[in-house]
Amino acid sequence: MLVQRLAFDHNCLITREMIEDVLGPVDYDESGQGPTVVFVPGSCSTGAAWKPVIAGLNGAYRTITTSLPGYGGSAERRTRTDHSIGLVAAAIETAIRYAGGPVHLVGHSFGGEVGLAIALRGRVELTSLTILEAPAPGMLSVFKRRDRYDAFRAMTSAYIADYRAGNAEAIAAMIDFYGGAGTFAAWPAAVRDYAVKTTPTNILDWSSAYASEPGAAALAGLNLPVLVAVGANSHPAVVEANSLIATAIPGATFVTIAGATHFMIATHANAVATLIDRHLSPREDQAAGLPRH
Repeated sequence: MLVQRLAFDHNCLITREMIEDVLGPVDYDESGQGPTVVFVPGSCSTGAAWKPVIAGLNGAYRTITTSLPGYGGSAERRTRTDHSIGLVAAAIETAIRYAGGPVHLVGHSFGGEVGLAIALRGRVELTSLTILEAPAPGMLSVFKRRDRYDAFRAMTSAYIADYRAGNAEAIAAMIDFYGGAGTFAAWPAAVRDYAVKTTPTNILDWSSAYASEPGAAALAGLNLPVLVAVGANSHPAVVEANSLIATAIPGATFVTIAGATHFMIATHANAVATLIDRHLSPREDQAAGLPRH
């Protein structure tokens, strides 16, 4: 059942639609008509982060946005003893079921890693999967890219230790790892404040990400169209992790977005929208028996 509740989004009080679930509410917002696309944002964010990309799709799709557990109005469902990515995936699966499948699933950052977990779980029907810069340290571990894996570990260990030592803005180091020096400082104050406020949830996200190590056989068994995209200026560890995902999934497409870093859905929204549209449209035209121009 869909209900309306008051919630905070980047420190602004808003009315948010949510799906009632036994493990707590899940954000849900829907607009437009056409093939259904579910957009999953990353850490320290909500479904509102997708607005520029959705605008770039020019109303060609029925678009659904949600938030990961612990962000927006989506309740945290992980526990002190269970940080598994499966619990996060289940929240997004709730939104997918409510939308009515099959759906195209698009995830950015940790949302992309959760999208991959959903595809591997096989509990909801997907038409396609788009992954935009999943952190995926587990991929680097499984495929023994130790130097790149260590880059993630060094960053997260220092950032978490700094936060626990009392630096409220320790998350700035994680943001700058992804976007380059000065990225966090350049963000609007409300966005910085939300990242600081949700730091404990982000630390849980990293625990979930490190615990997720998809096997080569499971990846090779995925049978759906997959697009993986990275920024040309992104951190090498992120680029390699995503390249490994694309290499391990049969027929997956790997794309580099010129001039972009991790936060491409804000800085290169039109380029991201074009990639998504090209990935989805041929399949929709084929399903309808229409030629693609």
